[in-house]
Amino acid sequence: MTLTDDDAERSEFEWARPGLHLRFAHGDGPVRLVRLATGPEGPSAAAPCPIVELHAGGRARENNTQIYVRSAIGVRLRYAGHESVGDDLRIHQVEEATGIEVVSVLRAAGPGLQITQTVRNGGDRDLVLTMVTSAVFSVAGTGYDVLWGRAEWLGEGRWEQRPLAELLPDLSFGRYGFVGRGHFPVTSHGSWSSGEVLPTGVLASEAGPSVAWQVETSAGWHWELSRDAGTVTVGVLGPTDLEHQFAERLAPGREFTSVPAGVVVADGGRDATFAALTEYRRAIRVPRAAHESYPVVYNDYMNTLMGDPSTEKLLPLIASAAAAGAEYFCIDAGWFGSPEEGWWDRPGEWREGPGRFTGGLRSVMDAIRGAGMRPGLWLEPEAVGRKSPVAEKLPDEAFFCRFGERVLEGNHYQLDLRHPAARAHLDEAVDRLVEEFGVAFFKLDYNSNVGAGTDVDAEAPGAGLLGHTRGLRDWLLAVQERHPDLLLESCSSGGMRMDYHLLSAVHLQSTSDQQDYRRYPVVAATAPASVLPEQAGNWAYPDTSMTPEETAFAMASGVMGRMYLSGFLHDLGEEQSALVHEAVALHRERRGDIAASVPVWPLGLPGWDDDVVALLLDAEPGGLLAVWSRGDAAELALPDLAGRAVRQVYPADLPAWTVRDRDGVPVIDVPPGLRARIFEVAPR
Repeated sequence: MTLTDDDAERSEFEWARPGLHLRFAHGDGPVRLVRLATGPEGPSAAAPCPIVELHAGGRARENNTQIYVRSAIGVRLRYAGHESVGDDLRIHQVEEATGIEVVSVLRAAGPGLQITQTVRNGGDRDLVLTMVTSAVFSVAGTGYDVLWGRAEWLGEGRWEQRPLAELLPDLSFGRYGFVGRGHFPVTSHGSWSSGEVLPTGVLASEAGPSVAWQVETSAGWHWELSRDAGTVTVGVLGPTDLEHQFAERLAPGREFTSVPAGVVVADGGRDATFAALTEYRRAIRVPRAAHESYPVVYNDYMNTLMGDPSTEKLLPLIASAAAAGAEYFCIDAGWFGSPEEGWWDRPGEWREGPGRFTGGLRSVMDAIRGAGMRPGLWLEPEAVGRKSPVAEKLPDEAFFCRFGERVLEGNHYQLDLRHPAARAHLDEAVDRLVEEFGVAFFKLDYNSNVGAGTDVDAEAPGAGLLGHTRGLRDWLLAVQERHPDLLLESCSSGGMRMDYHLLSAVHLQSTSDQQDYRRYPVVAATAPASVLPEQAGNWAYPDTSMTPEETAFAMASGVMGRMYLSGFLHDLGEEQSALVHEAVALHRERRGDIAASVPVWPLGLPGWDDDVVALLLDAEPGGLLAVWSRGDAAELALPDLAGRAVRQVYPADLPAWTVRDRDGVPVIDVPPGLRARIFEVAPR
C-alpha cells in the first residue's frame, strides 16, 4: 500500500502515561516522534525526528555527514504496526527491500522512558550490524544549556554547563538549505564506562521543557548533539563500529537488542530535570528487600589498612566501627594474599591468605558478628591475577583474548562471563564464601580498563565486551536470587564504571577512591547527578591529624548520600569521636528521607576548585542541605528556598553558622577555612 502526503499527515498515534505524553507520525517515511511532553496540554520538547537509525555492513549514512542521523536503512524504514501492553509501547517498522525489521520498545518508568531497539534479520542473507541507536530525538529551538560530566580516577563528577551555541554554533544551515555535518560527541573508551566521561547528558531550559538522557551499558557508548536550522538532535548509542570496534552478525531470523537508553522530559531547568532523572532511576532498579534499610558500611581500606588486614589490626577497628553505629563491616583487599607475597597479582581463587589472620578469617568474621555487625569481603570478580592458580585452571576461552592471546592488563587477566566455566568459577567462590564465612556484603571492584573487548566468539571486540557485560549483570542478579539477603556494592577503582546497567542491579556505588578529604565534597555533591543519593557510597574517613572542624568537614560528605565509613576510629580523641558518632546517627536518622530525595544545587553543579560547595537533598517533609567551605568567607543567598526554614543540625557542639532572613530568602554566612555544616530545610 502506498500512502499519500495527506495520508501521512493523518497517520499519527498518541501514547500517554503519568507525567508523559508522546505522539508519533508515520506515512511516506519512517516513524517520527513529534511530541514529547509531561502532559497533553503542556509544551512539547520534540521536533519531528525518526525514532531509530542503524548501520549494517557497508550501508551507513544516506548523506555526507559524521552524525548518526539519516542512515541509509533508517530513512527506508516504514511503519508496520504498534501495540501498547502495560507500560510498554512497541512500534514495528520494516525495510521491505531487505526484510530488516525493527521493534522500538518504549517502557514507561517513573517520569521517564527506557528505550531499546530490537533489530531482526527478516531477509535471506547474513546482516552485519555496525550501529543501532538506542534513542534518537530532536528538540525544538537552540536556546539550551548543555550539561555533561568528565571523570577520571580520583576526579569523578566534574560537570560542565555551557550554552549550546558555544558547542554548536549557528552555521547558516537554513539559509543555504544545508544539513549539519558536525556534532558534539561524548564517547566512552574501553571497559571503564565512566572512566573519562559520564553516560548522562542534559539539555536544560528555564523557558520551556528540558530533557535528559543516560546510556545504560557497561560496554562502549556514545551520545551526541547535532544542530540543524532551529532544532537540536540527540543521539544515544551503545557500542559502534567507529568508536568501539563493534559489529554483530545476524543470520536470517536472528535478532539483536540495543543497550537501553533512559530519557526524561521536565517542565523546568537543570534541577527539575535531574529530579525527573532521579525518579526514573528509582523506577528501573531491581527491587531488593536487603537494600531498603540502607545500612551504614564500614570499610577498612581508604586511609586505613590499604589492603593489609590482619586480626590484630582489625579487632580495634571492628570495636570502634560498631561503637560509631556501623551496621556492616567490610574487610577490603588483601584478605586473600599472604603478608609476604602481597595480593595485587593473585586475585581469582578467593581463599584466605596463609598466615594473614591469627585464628583464621572465620574468627575475624565471628568478631564482626559479635560486635553486632554483618561481615563483608572485597572481591574483584572479573579479575584473575597473573600468579593466581585459577589462571592455569580455566581455558583461554574463559578469558578476554585478542589476536589469539589473553589480554593482560595490570597483571590481571579478564574473565569473560559469556563462558560457562568463568561463571561456574565465580558461582562456586561466592556460594562458598557465603556458606563458610556468613558473608553478607561484597564490595565488587574492577581495577583495569581492558580495552575494546575480546574477539573470542564475537564478530568484533566491542561485541565481545557488550556480551560479557550483559553476562555480568545476569550473574549479579542470579547471585541475589540465590542469596536474597546479600548486599552488593559496585566499585570500579572508585567510580570508573558508574552506569545504570550495573546500578539498576546492585545496592550501592563507591563514588571515588579520592583520599583527600578536602577534595571529596565536589565528588559527594555531584554524585546525585549520576547515581541515586541512596546508592552514592561517599567515603567519610576521619583522621587523628584533623581538627574538630576538619573532622566535621570530612564526615559531612558521608552523611549526604550512602555513608561509607572508614579510618582509624579507635585512635580518635573524645571530641573527634563524638563528631563521628553524631554524623552516623544523623545519617541513620535521615536515610529514609535521603532515599526519597531529589538533588538540588543552590550554587549550581560545583567546579573542582570552588571555595563553597552546596548540595540539597530535598524531600518531603524536609531536606538536608550541606555546605562546605574551602576558602574565604562568603554570603550564601538561597532564593530557591524562599519561605522555607533553614536550621543547622550538624555538628551540634561546634559554632553555629548564622542563618539570616532577607525578604523571605534564607542567607547563610559562610566562614572561611575548611568547615562544613548540615542544615535541615523545613517545608514552606
